[in-house]
Amino acid sequence: MWGRPGFGRIGLAATAALLLATPAACSDDGPRGTSPATAPADRRASPPTNGATSRPDETTPNGTAPAVTGEAQGSAAGQTAAASAVLIGAGDIATCEGTADDRTAALLAAQPGTVFTLGDNAYPDGTAADFQRCYGLSWGRLRGRTRPALGNHEYHVVGARPYFDYFGTAAGPRGRGYYSFNVGAWHVVVLNTNCGVVSCRSGSAQQRWLRTDLAASGARCTVAVAHHPLFTSVARHSPATGTRPLVRTLHAAGVEVLLTGHNHTYERFAPQDADGRADPGRGIRAFVVGTGGAPLHTFGRRAAHSQVRNDRTYGVLKLTLSSGAYRWQFLPLPGSRFTDAGSGVCH
Repeated sequence: MWGRPGFGRIGLAATAALLLATPAACSDDGPRGTSPATAPADRRASPPTNGATSRPDETTPNGTAPAVTGEAQGSAAGQTAAASAVLIGAGDIATCEGTADDRTAALLAAQPGTVFTLGDNAYPDGTAADFQRCYGLSWGRLRGRTRPALGNHEYHVVGARPYFDYFGTAAGPRGRGYYSFNVGAWHVVVLNTNCGVVSCRSGSAQQRWLRTDLAASGARCTVAVAHHPLFTSVARHSPATGTRPLVRTLHAAGVEVLLTGHNHTYERFAPQDADGRADPGRGIRAFVVGTGGAPLHTFGRRAAHSQVRNDRTYGVLKLTLSSGAYRWQFLPLPGSRFTDAGSGVCH
């Protein structure tokens, strides 16, 4: 068992009883360039245990519990385990005032594969101290197999310098915040959706890089990783429409999956294009997975094409990536009943 000096935190070797401990209050989102005030105590008195079955707006649109779903389950089922790779993670992760990030880190430690982050890795401000004391002693234990993305909290320090210092070459070229890598037969593109710092516009350096990278990858299947969601049902952070040129580039290239955070919830969308039109044949299946450890947000009105959503459960998303197909599974903290699983095939 390990802890965080001065914070009484419990780490990856915690017992099952400690995994179910109540999360304390922690800092929440604030405007870029400022230090957010300490948030009030989490609105939940204990870790969620009722999950999707507790109320209709945490489930599928008809109010039923989310069963294993996916337009192409049968096609994907034939893929062999030997041909698959695992990509697993979440966003909006580490605080020094709560323990949910320790418990999601324990989920990661029990699973194989490459860990992704979806930004806002170390609260409240992405400082060197936040990374060492908060992220370092939870998800930092998996740093050797982690590929991160930048959130807005990292830019509370000019240039997100501590982020690049902490992750080093795993974060791609210093100062840029976008890069790519391969996992098994799949290509992964990591985007910087802090569009006021690194432009997301059509014709921007990032958009040109993305188009060139996708064309050169040679992979049949691709997943994109970013922080700000273009598709979301949370009113607190409205859809990040500035990212649309990048998402249009992803859609034009036939990218299968888009993973984002920023809103501290779990939500899955049916395949659609960058303008929010249903596209079951070549659309992008988008996920919001801001459930890594920071206090959870609440949903507003259900967005178009939202299939499954939950705002009461911490956890991580596991993608099992095969040659030509993929499976997803949301892994909740022990004691939580909500989950979501399904499969699809590559375009």
